[in-house]
This record gives sequence, C-alpha cells and structure tokens, in this order.
Amino acid sequence: QVQLVESGGGLVQAGGSLRLSCAASGRTFNSNAMGWFRQAPGKEREFVAAISWSGGPIYYADSVKGRFTISRDNGKKTVYLQMNSLKPEDTAQYYCAARKWVIVATDQAGYAYWGQGTQVTVSS
Repeated sequence: QVQLVESGGGLVQAGGSLRLSCAASGRTFNSNAMGWFRQAPGKEREFVAAISWSGGPIYYADSVKGRFTISRDNGKKTVYLQMNSLKPEDTAQYYCAARKWVIVATDQAGYAYWGQGTQVTVSS
C-alpha cells in the first residue's frame, strides 16, 4: 500500500508559478512509477505528467509541455510538479497517483493509488 498526500496548490495569477508536492508513505515508493492528473469542473480527469521510478522516461500532456516539470526525490519519497506560465485553463483539482510497477504510464487506469488532490486556481 502507498498513501499519497498532495500540497502546494493555491490561487495564482496567469503567468505565475506553483510547485505541487506529493508525499508518499507506505511499503514502497522507489519502485513505483508516479503521475499527476487533473480534473476541472464539469470535465473528466486527464493526464498531466508521469515519471518512472528512476526519474526517466518522463511524459507530459501536450497542453503542459514546456511549462510543467515533473521530478521525484526517492530519498524523500516525494514527487513534484513545477508549474510555470500558468493559464486560466490550468485551473483544476490536481491529483498525485502511484502505479504498482516501475514502468511509467499515461492512462489513469494504470494507477492503483491516489491522493485526495490539491486545488489550483489561475486567475486571468
């Protein structure tokens, strides 16, 4: 079992930055591929970024490529999402998720463990 707790969300103006953190606890972390997903009001949850257990490969949704950076610190059992040049359309609840395996995936169905989410609101 892996427990996940997100933090770092908040209200920011367009063009600003936020860094989300996801702290993991439980039996394993270093062998889990990790991902970030988001869900805006009235929309389905969508993939944002994913990282393998070793830090590579890394995948991004086209909508965030070049603006967001996912990283992980296995010693701290934490995965991060650095979000720059934020846009109002980035407003959503952001979720951290962990796979049971080391191989990264972009499909949320491949993730077994989920955090409660942290809200990101970008004002125009």
